[in-house]
Amino acid sequence: MEFFCYHRDRPGSLALRDELLEAHWGYMDQYAKEMIARGPTLADDGDTPTGSVHIVDLPDPAAARAFAFDEPNYQAGAYRDVLLRRWRNTLGRTMWDFPGGPIDGNRYLVLGLGEGQAADLAVPPDRDSLIAYGPLLADDGATWLGTAALVRAPGPDAARAVLTADRYADIEVHNWQFGGRSS
Repeated sequence: MEFFCYHRDRPGSLALRDELLEAHWGYMDQYAKEMIARGPTLADDGDTPTGSVHIVDLPDPAAARAFAFDEPNYQAGAYRDVLLRRWRNTLGRTMWDFPGGPIDGNRYLVLGLGEGQAADLAVPPDRDSLIAYGPLLADDGATWLGTAALVRAPGPDAARAVLTADRYADIEVHNWQFGGRSS
């Protein structure tokens, strides 16, 4: 089962995140084989972290909750909240398989939060700009709650356009970058 996990930073937690960086990476190293995508969201300055995205393939919702809530930054209070949803990998690949590589162009997390009739279930035509894409689902794996995408785009408006605007209660766009240990 695939899960989308977005930890949002608590304001003023940058020093704590920096202090726990090795603990965070060590924790995530335990899930390397299950990882579909990972990386921080960033403020408009392109440098200050605002959250952390992880898309993982885990056995069940209990394992996903343990993954999200046992994370060292969460345990220490660096995160203000967690969005954890079932997810479906409609691209069938990981971020490491993305043909655009980890550094060329602007990268974004696009979250469309909705309810009711599902939207944007089909992969958009410009597949080469998509790093990860799929529906956000309830624990039952069937009830649609929105869409999450990691995209390469010229700017936030182009990233937002990946989703059908009038089908969502809200669409968030966050600067995002490939995550993991620095080489």
